[in-house]
Amino acid sequence: MDDTPIELAAVTGAHGIHGEVRLKLFGEGVDALSQHKSFAARDTGATLTLKTIRSDNKGGAVARLAEVSNRTEAERLRGTVLTVAREAFPALEEGEYYHADLIGLAVVTDAGETVGTITAVQNYGATDILEIEKDPAPAKGMATFMVPMTGQAVVEWDAQRLVIVADFAED
Repeated sequence: MDDTPIELAAVTGAHGIHGEVRLKLFGEGVDALSQHKSFAARDTGATLTLKTIRSDNKGGAVARLAEVSNRTEAERLRGTVLTVAREAFPALEEGEYYHADLIGLAVVTDAGETVGTITAVQNYGATDILEIEKDPAPAKGMATFMVPMTGQAVVEWDAQRLVIVADFAED
């Protein structure tokens, strides 16, 4: 949809004393991340080269980066978001999407009511779940709600907006 780099993981800290880093994964897991050999740090643009990666068996990963040789250097990377150019990914088929393309989309109901904006995409095992920030934000109560990314809830989406069935919109 655009040329914004895709965010795949974030460094959450050091692992051990030899410079490995712990990663929070944003995509399809360790296998998806291991398909890329280098990443750009989102904020600095620095290139980080993947040497090894393995699952931490907790939903994240442990990686060794060529540019990091000790724990101190690994700790300095805490909070660094690893990105890959969109061109490095395969073209999408009809009905497929990258999470990054949904975040920031305006959300409206099939009745034409403005609902809010997608702020995150979660997946707890069954399907992707869209987290939507209400607009306007309520004075009391929850500022966000979640909608499954299924045909029953999501009618359509494009580069500008996502349309949900009105019954899934929370007041």
